[in-house]
Formats: sequence, C-alpha cells, structure tokens
Amino acid sequence: MNDPRTLLVRAVMFDWLGQLLILALVMLFPRLAGLPSDGMTLFSQTGWLLFMVLLYPALGWLFGSYTVLRWRRLTLPVLLQRLLLTAVATLMVVAIVRWLLNPGVELWLVHRRVQLLWMTGVSGWAFAVRLAMRRGLLLPESPRLFLLAEPDEIAQVMRAWKRVPERQRLWPTQPEVLLERMKRMDEPLLLAITPALRQHSELLPLLECSETSDPREIRMLSLLSLFQQQQERLPPAFIGQDGLAYDDLPWAATFSVQAQLKRMADLLVAAALLLITFPFVVISALLIWIEDQGPVFYTQQRSGWLGRPFWVIKLRTMSVQPSHEPPSWTKPGDRRITSVGGWLRRFRIDELPQLFNVLKGEMSLIGPRPERPEMEQELERQIPHYRKRHWMRPGLSGWAQVCAPYASSVEDSDLKLSYDLYYLLNFSTWLDLVILFRTIKTVLKAGGR
Repeated sequence: MNDPRTLLVRAVMFDWLGQLLILALVMLFPRLAGLPSDGMTLFSQTGWLLFMVLLYPALGWLFGSYTVLRWRRLTLPVLLQRLLLTAVATLMVVAIVRWLLNPGVELWLVHRRVQLLWMTGVSGWAFAVRLAMRRGLLLPESPRLFLLAEPDEIAQVMRAWKRVPERQRLWPTQPEVLLERMKRMDEPLLLAITPALRQHSELLPLLECSETSDPREIRMLSLLSLFQQQQERLPPAFIGQDGLAYDDLPWAATFSVQAQLKRMADLLVAAALLLITFPFVVISALLIWIEDQGPVFYTQQRSGWLGRPFWVIKLRTMSVQPSHEPPSWTKPGDRRITSVGGWLRRFRIDELPQLFNVLKGEMSLIGPRPERPEMEQELERQIPHYRKRHWMRPGLSGWAQVCAPYASSVEDSDLKLSYDLYYLLNFSTWLDLVILFRTIKTVLKAGGR
C-alpha cells in the first residue's frame, strides 16, 4: 500500500469533498429535508459548517475508518461498522452541542432531518471512496515488493517482516527467478536487496532493467530502507556495527531549531497539562488510597538521557510489592494490578505525575520510554544497538508506544527498539505531532495497559 500518511490525507480530502457535495444536494432539493424551497444560504451558518466539516473526519480517525486503508485485506463488515459508528457519533455530538447552545430555527444545518440525510449520504460516499482507494482507482498503483537475499538470510528477514501486521506482502526470491517472473508481470516493482547479495553478478540484468530497458517503474533499495518505508521501523539486527552514528541524528547539530522547539513545547504543554489534569490526579489518588490504604504514588529508578539514572513518579496501579522482590515484566491480566489501577492504566492517568519529570528536564513529552537499569543490563546483552535509545531524553509517549504492544519479553523489547531507532533517525516536529495525536486516540479509546 501507499504511505499511510498519504492515504490519510487523501481520504480526509475526499471525505471533505463528499460532505460538501451531499450538502449541495440538500440545498438543491430542500424538500427532501423538509426545508423551504427558497432562502437557503450558508452565510449565516459558517461556524456550524466548519464544525461539521472538522468533526466528521476527527471521529472517523478516532473510530478507525482511515486505519482500515492500511490493512492488507479490507474487511467490508468492519469498514461498514466503523463508518456507522462515525456517523452515529457525529449525530450524537451535534445533538449535544445543539442542546447546549440552543441555536435558532434559522440554523437549518443542524435540523435532525438535514443531519440524517447528510450523514447517510456522507457514509455512502466514504464507503465508495475507501473501496476505490483500495482498488487503485483514486491512487497510483502500489509496487509489488520483492526481497532479493541469500537463501540463509530469507528466514531471518521474513521473520522480522512478519513481526507487525503486513501492509503489503513481501515476496522472497532470487535474481534469476525474478527475471523470469517479470516477463509475466506489468505492475511497478520495488526490490529490496540485502548487503550479502548486492555484489553478485546476477543483479546486473535487473540493474539494466531498472535503468533503461524496462518501461515499468523498477526501484531498488536497501533492506533497512524497505523497513523504514513500509513498516516505519529499523530492526536492530539488520543495522551494521557502524550503521547508526550519533552525528546522523537530526538534532545532533550544534544549533538544532527543532530540538529547541521540542524543549519549549515540553515546558509549555507539560505545565498546561498539569493544571488541566490536576483534579483527575487528586480524584485518582483518593480512589487508590480508599481501595487498600496504601501509598498513592510510586517512584522507581529509570535510565534517562545518555543512560543517566533518575527517579520517575507515577500513581500506584499495583498492589504494594515486597522490596526484595526481583523486577519482572508486566503481562496481560497481571494479578498485581489493582482494580483502580486497571482503569488508571487504560486511560494513562497513572502517567500524569511524570509531567514533573518533564519540567525538570529528565524526560520529554515524546521519546523512548525509560526502562529500569536492572532490566536493561539483560536487554543490552541480547539486543544489538540497545543503548542507542539513550541518545534522546525518554518520553511520556513515543513512536514505539503508539506502534507496538506493551513489552513483556525480550522479543517485545526488540520490536519496540526498532521503532525507537526509527524515531531517533527520523525525529521531526511533524512526527512528534503524529505521535501526540495517536496518543490522544489511545487515551480516548481507553487503549492503555
């Protein structure tokens, strides 16, 4: 499939177009909505129109009607379910806002019949758009992916590729086999070549095809570039010993504007969030104490920037553990998690006290999650390049947190590190905003653990 952000932007643009087209039809045939046939104008309803145009895609993003575009198979019942949820939620939010503001009858845009017709038409339009996008009618054809590797490399690469849900299938093959298959294919090709195979003479015919003789688009790229483009991560096992240096990082420059903006945003947003969420923290602390009369807060040493230890503070979500008990992974259904703690973890409320760590400069809002030093010793022995995640301040949320499940094993930590390394190499203000919005989505959907 195409880049997920390109899919999102284009889908939103088409949804906006559909909203305006359906609204235009309502204005052309007002009797369908029980409206008078004259005096139809939008000049007095600009605010409501803007609200609706922004509300529908926002709720569509929240309920995953854009996420399905990245799936390898488009499941029609799930797509219909998500579009229906988006339409129903939009109608409910408009009804609540209308009840709160109590606008006059001249604001025909929020009439029940207009809203029902509008959302029904927009849902049908959105369904057709998503089918068309998945079938290549509204987007350029996606290239077919092939892996050119030595036979003993294929199993390792394919195992890493299948660690995450496949957006597009990767076909392992050999140069001579691919040349034969190309005679029966006419779609664009994307060829990922491992370092071990790059020097082989069998690649020369493919290079000639990509440069001159073949009319199709044939692109060649490295194995790491394939994972970056298609899965937005960098598996540490495929990075050479000198494959990622500190000077390669976007903020390594002496005067990095984006790094300065990041720190300024950390201070401003953390201070604002502390003020806004203070009542939730107080109520949560009270519920924690009522449940078992134990301590409300929980402090733990974590590894920070360049491996420097610091003390992180959280609301306690587990029963009080003996001090001599060795550290262990938190697993799904962990019995140590209290009843109140389970709800706090779902909405990430237990993380809010870490905003003080952000203000102190020990953490950032966005970055690799800090880990316990005693557990990192084992992870460093088993996972290459693990310490490179310390090249940036740890964060409340991060690319690994919004892309990968909660780490409960060394294998899970290896997967999360691949996302952390991608973030280190591709850090930008835009990527931080993407992580922020995806974190908000997790919180609103109670998707924490």
